Parts: sequence; structure tokens; C-alpha cells
Amino acid sequence: MAQEQYTRCPGCKTIFRVTQQQLAMRAGQVRCGHCKTVFDGTAHLISLAPRPRTEAPLDEEALGPPTVTLRSSQALEPSGGEPSVEHDDDAPEPAGVGGDEADPVREIAYDERFSRLKHKRSSPIVNALLVAAVPLLLLALVVQAAFHWREVLAAHSPATRPVFASACAVLGCSIRPLRDVAGLSIDASDLQADPAHRGLLILSATLRNRAAWPLAYPHLELTLTDAQDQPVVRRALAPSEYAGGTIDVATGMPGNGEAAIKLFIDASATTQSGYRLYLFYP
Repeated sequence: MAQEQYTRCPGCKTIFRVTQQQLAMRAGQVRCGHCKTVFDGTAHLISLAPRPRTEAPLDEEALGPPTVTLRSSQALEPSGGEPSVEHDDDAPEPAGVGGDEADPVREIAYDERFSRLKHKRSSPIVNALLVAAVPLLLLALVVQAAFHWREVLAAHSPATRPVFASACAVLGCSIRPLRDVAGLSIDASDLQADPAHRGLLILSATLRNRAAWPLAYPHLELTLTDAQDQPVVRRALAPSEYAGGTIDVATGMPGNGEAAIKLFIDASATTQSGYRLYLFYP
């Protein structure tokens, strides 16, 4: 193996590891693979052997950084495709190699290695768009939440009902009364036989909305029982079945309002002694 020697670039003070064969390729003329300076590698040979302690310390700036720049072995090939002698991957480029005829991939990787980081930085226009998008996204979130809870908002704030009604007219949705069975109660109820018609029962009841906003009319469950209070027959009644013609089921029962119910029931096929009446939402 050829003896290793070291030469220092006079331009950037970088130290390269070279061999005598490499220096002999172009009479010692080499090109620095770091700063592209052409210099006589033989004239700038140095020794990296340890100095005796008795000697005065050398100027670090004069010696340059004790580093070796690693370069591809292709950098030592003479121009014209001539075969290279034994060369070291850490050697400088010979004079005449590099510059405009250098490997474009290696040149781009070297010259643009820091500019790539700059390209990744967002431009002012992109930053401005991102800043403007934040309030728009928040506004979209608020609108979506308001649309999801439109029935609650329309019930608690009647002034918003026309706005939601207009939006639903376009989107094909609806604003239904709230369903809160805890806000409803049956104040009074009665089940009597109709004296004029055998087997016909008359159900009378008063429903009350104890909330301050409209609530949807509930379903009623009527259960006829025998003398032992056991169910004989059970029937669920929808609002459209028990509400009179003057009641608007779609708008719901007004807040703090009540609704009187009177319903005729055919019980000619059963025998009953009592009844139970409940309200619920299906």
C-alpha cells in the first residue's frame, strides 16, 4: 500500500490524505474538493506526526483544521476517461477535474445541501392563508354545532327560529319541538262508560307542559285492568290519535301550557275494572 501523505489547501486550510501516485498524476496539481482551489499538492505537503512536547506550540490557524474532507474516488479520475491509479476516497480532486465537467449529482448535493432547508420553509402567503383559515374553521365549527342543536336553540331562543327555518327550507331539514318527558305531566284523567253507547268508554285527561318552552306532544299508553289490577288490554295512542282538531301537533305543546284530551274507546270485546295511563316518547 502506498505511503500516506497529507497536503493542506492554501485556500480553506483543509487537510487531505493523498499518496505519491495521486500527486504524480498531474505533476502535483490538485483541486480542493471543498473550496475548488487549484494548488500544488506536493508543495503544500505537511506532517501530522505528533510534535515533541519540548517544542513551542504551533499556530492552530496556520495549520488549519485537523480534518480530512472525504471525496468520492471518481474525483481523482483524469479527464478523458483514463484509468485511475490507486487512490484514496479522502483525496482532493486533481487539477482539471471538477468545475463545469464535475459530476452534476455531486455538485447539486454539495451546493444545494443548505438551500433545501430554505425551500421547506413556508412562504409568507402560505402563512397568511393558514392564519386566515383558523377563524374560518372556528366559525364553521360554531355553525355546525348551532345546526346540530338547532332545536334546542330555537326552543330556548325563539328569535333564532326564523333563521333555522330558512336554513332548513334550503337544506331540507326540520325544526321539531324538544322531547323532555320530565317536563310533562298528567294533571287529571278519568275513564267512564258512555251511557248512550254500550261498550264505549270515554277517556278524559289534561296534559301539562311544566317547561318554559314548547315540548313535543307525547304518546299515551292506556292499559285496561281487571279486578286484580292485571292488564287486560294495552294500547299506545299517538298525538295524531288523541289531539283535537284545534291542536297543532307540529309546533308542540306551548311552554307552561296544557292540553285537554277527550277520547272515545271501543271496549265492547273486553271486561275491565280499572285503567292506567302513562305518557312516553317512542
